Amino acid sequence: MVEIRIHGRGGQGNVLAAYLLATAAFVEGRYSQAFPSFGAERRGAPITAFVRIDSAPILRRSQVTSPRFLILQDSGLLRIPGTLSGLSPEGAILVNSPDSPEELRRRLDDAGLSLDPAVRMLSLPATRLSMEVLGRPIPNTPLLSAFFSLTGLLSLQSLGQALEGRFSGDLLAKNRTLVDAGASHVPAGLWKEAVHA
Repeated sequence: MVEIRIHGRGGQGNVLAAYLLATAAFVEGRYSQAFPSFGAERRGAPITAFVRIDSAPILRRSQVTSPRFLILQDSGLLRIPGTLSGLSPEGAILVNSPDSPEELRRRLDDAGLSLDPAVRMLSLPATRLSMEVLGRPIPNTPLLSAFFSLTGLLSLQSLGQALEGRFSGDLLAKNRTLVDAGASHVPAGLWKEAVHA
């Protein structure tokens, strides 16, 4: 089973990202589960969403406490207590940020938060990409496509089919553009071994 935790803020499409990820897994014939956890329902409030993907039925119904992967839709959440908790040392973090992973790690060190050096981290300017294509700061689609490309866990075609179930017309076309943009910003297959760690 692969467990993924997605951290974001209200209005960034965090919950939709989890549902799209789970739907793409379902499209490929896998079992999947996605659900959110949030406090105050307001724009900008921290929101966490959980995704599980497996080749067998998923019986677990608890929150994801030991994720293999973290997807952060807001780099400021790196410094929030609990964001990095439980992350597998063989895991990886994809962060929405124009800053380099080295700069993000330095900020964590400055804040007194330690991150295992073995944990992989990549950043992607997903908000910038979204603003260029959608005209709105919704980083979920480019982050998902980058994640799919990095891990090979699911295909970009499956993500496209998941998007077709949610969007149509011009909005679907723009999200398809964001799929291409996100995937092209990262090295394909770089985290493939982490999927099976």
